[in-house]
Amino acid sequence: MIKYIISAFFIYLLTGLMIFLFQRKILYNISGKPHKPEDYELKSIKELKIKTSDGVDLLAWYSKPKNNQPMLIYFHGNSFDIGERSYRIKRYINNGWGVLLLAWRGYSGNLGKPTEKNLYIDGESAIKWIIDNLNYDYENLIIYGESLGCAVAVELGMRYKFKSIILEAPFTSVPDIARKRYKIYPVRYLVLDKFDNYSKIDKILSPVLIISGTKDEVIPHSHSKKLFLKANNPKKNLFIDEGMHNNLYDFNIDKEVIIFNS
Repeated sequence: MIKYIISAFFIYLLTGLMIFLFQRKILYNISGKPHKPEDYELKSIKELKIKTSDGVDLLAWYSKPKNNQPMLIYFHGNSFDIGERSYRIKRYINNGWGVLLLAWRGYSGNLGKPTEKNLYIDGESAIKWIIDNLNYDYENLIIYGESLGCAVAVELGMRYKFKSIILEAPFTSVPDIARKRYKIYPVRYLVLDKFDNYSKIDKILSPVLIISGTKDEVIPHSHSKKLFLKANNPKKNLFIDEGMHNNLYDFNIDKEVIIFNS
């Protein structure tokens, strides 16, 4: 009996150690290179390389705004390359908005390794590029976070006041998600990249729109409800019945994003 207990405990420790050591490979589902913008029928897009403050060159797609329209900076979610977001940004470009779609380090062919600290550097570098090169004020920028990108939007939302912050399928924190998946481990003490959005959401300086599907199969809808309740005014939510994690644009959520910024 004791032998079985010791064996089970050893397996528990070994499995926990493997999860801890490889947690960033589990967390960040790094993607390959996208095709050229024109392959996605994005004729107005210019490919850029944005250098971060720590010297990493990041791929970005930029479309110039029309008639003094706002600029949307899109922070993408986990998995897939930035080309897979083309159908999303096309809707804002067609509305006359400027768009900067940034690819994180390690994603879309970029060098470097994604971590919580590094993604914050990437996001701030994109904003700095806009400010330095296009003469935009912070209050004319719309920061759009998709899933993982929400964490960067929230972090930067505490540092600067923007026109608005859009959070699509956000999460309260990585430990909260991990605790559901690894119930037998003390994940709060083991997670390296916590992305603690819940502790930050009420410190955002800008109006916030939170969008979520009630049937999200990746990040439970309850995360969005908790974040919305804690967020400061002005705020608005768009909770979509039958909406899942990756199909929210089937419900034309871009229309609500545009109205929120009118």
